[in-house]
Parts: sequence; C-alpha cells; structure tokens
Amino acid sequence: MAIAIQMDIYMQNHVLAALSDAEYERLEPHLQLAHLNTGEVLYELGAPVKYLYFPLNCVMSLVYEMENGTSSELSIVGSEGVVGISSIMGRETAPNRAVVQSEGHALRIHADALQKEFQRGGVLQMQLLRYTHALMIQMAQTGLCNRHHCVQQQVCRWLLVMQDHFRNRELDVTQQHIADMLGVRREGVTQAAGVLQDIGWIRYSRGRILVVDRQGLEGGACECYQITKKEYGRLLHHERYRTSSTSKQPASPRQPSQSNYCEATL
Repeated sequence: MAIAIQMDIYMQNHVLAALSDAEYERLEPHLQLAHLNTGEVLYELGAPVKYLYFPLNCVMSLVYEMENGTSSELSIVGSEGVVGISSIMGRETAPNRAVVQSEGHALRIHADALQKEFQRGGVLQMQLLRYTHALMIQMAQTGLCNRHHCVQQQVCRWLLVMQDHFRNRELDVTQQHIADMLGVRREGVTQAAGVLQDIGWIRYSRGRILVVDRQGLEGGACECYQITKKEYGRLLHHERYRTSSTSKQPASPRQPSQSNYCEATL
C-alpha cells in the first residue's frame, strides 16, 4: 500500500537525486511511497509494466525463468537505479521477472507519467539512459560470469554486490537462495561457502552469512565484479560503485587454488 512521501526522501535514490528542481516538481505529484516485502513480485515475464520503482532502501532482483522452472538472476537493483526501465524504452511487457530481494521502501510512478517526462529530455532522460547502459553491462557481465567462472568466484561476486547494496557485513540469505540466483546447484554453493569459511573470508549459519574479510572476497572474485562496479561508477558517479583500492592489490595469499576448485564445482 502506498504511503505519504516525506520531504526529500527521493534523495535516497541516485537517479531522482540528480534531477533539477523543475523536473522533480513535475514528477512529485505522480510519485507514491510504497513498502515492499521480501519475496514480493513486482511483475512477471511478459506481464504489462504499469509502474516503475525507484528503490530507496530495498533491493530487487531481475530474474529470468526458463520453461523447465530453473532461473537465474540477471541483475541486482538498489538505490542506484530503477526497476521497469524497459517500459519507457519502447517495450510494453516485462522482459524478465522482478522480485524484491530485501524489504524496504521504493518510490513508484506510473509508466505513462515517467514516459512523458522522459520525452522532455533533460537530466532525467540522461540519467535513465546512463543507468540503462550500466544495467546492460551488468547483465552481459553476469551472463559471461555464469558461463566462464566457477561457482566459488560467482559466490564471491554475488556476496560483494549484496554487501555493496546493504552496507552491512551480515546478510540474511540462504545457500539455496544464492544457488537459485546464480542458476547453479545448491551443492556447489555449499561447497564454495565451506571453502570461503575455512579460509576465513566468511562465517555462515543457517540463513545468515557474515562477511569477515571483504578484501579476501575481492581477491577471490572474478574480474566481473570490478568491471561492473567501475562501469556504474563511471556512468552514475556514485560513491558506492567507485573501484576500491583493494582491487589493485594482488589476491589474498590465503586464496585456494582456483583451477582445482573450479574443476570440482562446474
């Protein structure tokens, strides 16, 4: 259910925060503050996209589901972006499923209202085009990662992205959920999590993962994480996505043999 918007709450979303006063004043009457619950589906593949969502403190996943029921996460969207962007890019139906990864609030707006403002040009149009490009990079890099990198590297990348969004060392997530998002078997995630815990990068219990050594995870992740992060920072100038200094350092000496591990978990 939509609730009243508090003053300046839109500043929590990077795209909206960049707008001029005039642009925001035109959009403000159409924006609704909504609380979204974990697991809530915003739209299904092929369904009409009536609303776009600007996350404030929630995280959403764009997921593609195959006919046999298997699925894979295409991208993760937080306060840096918007969900439903395809509706103003000429597509009337959703190209994927959008589901809430972590509950919180988002500002939603009817697609027609945002389309009208988009056609005016200005900062909003530029921000949405930049974000769309960054989103395409993330999707393409995720596809490459799922095809060419081992489960351990994918798990490291996924945990880093989630921590970037939550700004919290502790993540409430199950190994089954990670497996579903990566499109791999749970056994592979369980084995990867066991290795990461043994070398001291994470600690996990049922439904919870604590990031102990972020630098270790960055060293153990594939290049996909830094490529995507750098692209978001370049296009959106967002502090969260600036490449960290640890990316220039060699991998942690505690890192296990990637070649042997990848062969065991593919």
